[in-house]
Amino acid sequence: MNRRNVLVVLAAVLMLAAPVMAQVEVDPNLPSYKAVSGVSGSISSVGSDTFNNLMTYWAETYAKFYPSTKVQVEGKGSSTAPPALISGTAQLGPMSRAMKGSEIDQFEKKYGYKPTQIRVAVDALAVFVHKDNPIKCLSIPQVDAIFSKSRRQGYKEDVTTWGRVGLTGDAAKRPISLYGRNSASGTYGFFKEQTLKNGDFKDTVKEQPGSASVVQGVTVDRFAMGYSGIGYTTAGVRAVPLSEKAGGKCVEATADNSYAGTYPLARFLYVYVNRAPGKPLDPVTREFVKLAVSKEGQRDVVKDGYFPIPAQVAKEELGKIQ
Repeated sequence: MNRRNVLVVLAAVLMLAAPVMAQVEVDPNLPSYKAVSGVSGSISSVGSDTFNNLMTYWAETYAKFYPSTKVQVEGKGSSTAPPALISGTAQLGPMSRAMKGSEIDQFEKKYGYKPTQIRVAVDALAVFVHKDNPIKCLSIPQVDAIFSKSRRQGYKEDVTTWGRVGLTGDAAKRPISLYGRNSASGTYGFFKEQTLKNGDFKDTVKEQPGSASVVQGVTVDRFAMGYSGIGYTTAGVRAVPLSEKAGGKCVEATADNSYAGTYPLARFLYVYVNRAPGKPLDPVTREFVKLAVSKEGQRDVVKDGYFPIPAQVAKEELGKIQ
């Protein structure tokens, strides 16, 4: 799906959320979670690094309702989720991108049905620079020319120094030091598809095993640039406002702009589960998903720096597991 279609879909399903969530608060119409009896045992979550903190928050909240349960969390990249779900070594598959057709096909080949996709949060994939970097805006074609050797967005020249994106003085001649994720990452895949149009990354991009490493790299390097989910924002970095086209309006990576679909790199975050048609999920997995999209679970989303889903989306997702 191209970037414009991603934004149109996102805005369509979240168009009612902006008035409610202007201050990045959970929708008051979200259901409060109510514990049920007979829930005990262990489940495993394998997938996106973007979710590492959020899955931990959810596990902690879940344990308050069900002290006899245990949630094991492993986050090495979205591409690790489908194999774990297929093999049955995980019951929860958090992903910062949608499953690829080939991944769905492999799942369906084994089980005879598709995995169930649950939308659990909204993210603005941010392009980070050092906190003291004065750059005011970048266009998506410029970002493509900075990170990619293919330049499929059509920018006129390769961008290797800060002077080529408007910085002056000593900074102008400084090379842009690039940080990114490895190919197992859903953030890597989303960024490559939506920003690079599936072009090739430059060989100079320093691939990191996790989003925190990307942000840390930018924090200690005044002339660095990197990308990760907005939830990894720290005091040492700043998310650069982005415009979809050269000369276009600069849009900040905020909740309102993500809900409106005007921020160019807004996206849903997903948790995939294995639910056979006509059959209920096992109670431990089912209640974890219900908690994630509840008022309590969405407060954890805000706590982790991502943006909550509105009640209407939560209702639709609950319908997939009940």
